[in-house]
Amino acid sequence: MQILKSLTRSVAVLALASGFGAAVGGIAKADTYALVTINQQALFFNQINDGATEAAKAAGVDLVIFNANNVPSAQNDAIETYITQKVDGIILVAIDVNGVKPAITEAKKAGIPVVAIDAQIPEGDNVAFIGVDNTAAGAEIGKFYADYVKAEMGGTAKIGVIGALNSFIQNQRLDGFKKAIEESGVDVTFVDTVDGQNVQDIALSASENLMTANPDMTTLYATGEPALIGAVSAVTSQGRTGDVKVFGWDLTAQAVQGIDEGWVTAVVQQDPAGEGKAAVEALVKLKKGESIEPVINIPVTIVTKDNVDQFRGMFQ
Repeated sequence: MQILKSLTRSVAVLALASGFGAAVGGIAKADTYALVTINQQALFFNQINDGATEAAKAAGVDLVIFNANNVPSAQNDAIETYITQKVDGIILVAIDVNGVKPAITEAKKAGIPVVAIDAQIPEGDNVAFIGVDNTAAGAEIGKFYADYVKAEMGGTAKIGVIGALNSFIQNQRLDGFKKAIEESGVDVTFVDTVDGQNVQDIALSASENLMTANPDMTTLYATGEPALIGAVSAVTSQGRTGDVKVFGWDLTAQAVQGIDEGWVTAVVQQDPAGEGKAAVEALVKLKKGESIEPVINIPVTIVTKDNVDQFRGMFQ
C-alpha cells in the first residue's frame, strides 16, 4: 500500500500496487470518508473522484480514495480495513455487487454507512444507491439504435458487442439494450460478444479480434468507457469508419471526434462527477442526523451530433 499526497488536492489517494496487504494508515478518525473505486484508468471513475473531492472540500471533511485496480477482492479488503480504521462513511463503486455484500453488512454493523455509486447492490445493507438505472438506460440506447437501423440502415444490421463480463452493471446495460431491440422488431443479428474486462488494452485487442472475425459486421455496441475506446480505436485502425457505426457508453475525446466524423452515432453520457458529489453530500447529511433517499437517480444523456457541443469542454 502506498499513500500518495497530491500537490493540488487536499485529499489522500490510496493506490493499490500489487494487492492489499497492510492496513491503511494515516486516516483521521473523525469526519473522514473513504471512496472505494474500481480503477483510475478510466475517465469515468476519475470524474467520480473529482466530484467527490470537490464536495468533500466544500463540506470541510477528509476524503481518501482506494483504487482496487479491477480486483474485486481488493475492495472487500479495503472496506474491512476502513471499518477497523473507523471512518465515518464509505462510498463504493462495486465490481462484484454480490461478492462485496458481506463487507457492506459488516460496515453497517460497525455503524458506518455505505453509499453505493453506479453499481446497485441487490438487497444490500448500503444506505443508498446513487447512479443510473443501467438496465433502463441500456434500453434507451437500444431503442435509439433500433430506430437508427430502421431509418438509416434499411432495417437490417449485424452487431458486435464489446462488454465487461465481470461487471454487473455493464451486463445490465447489455441486457436492456438487447431487450429493446428485440421488442422493436428490427432485423438485428448479434454476431458475438467479447470481453474487454473493463481494461482499455484488453478491450482494444478484443475489439480488433471481433472485427477481424466478422468482416460483414455493420455496427458495434460498447458497454463502458474502456470498451468504447477499444471499439473506436479498432474501427479506426482497420479503416472501417465508412461502414461500421459505433454506439456505446461514456464519452471520450476519440468518441467525440468519431461523432464529428459521422461514424460514432450515439453515446450514453452519465454524470460521474455529479454522482461523486451526491455521495459525499449524502454522507454529510447522515452525519448531521438528516435523512436521505434510498435511491438517488442521476439522469443520462444520449449524445449525438445534435448535442455533442455541450460536452466538448470536458476534453479541453
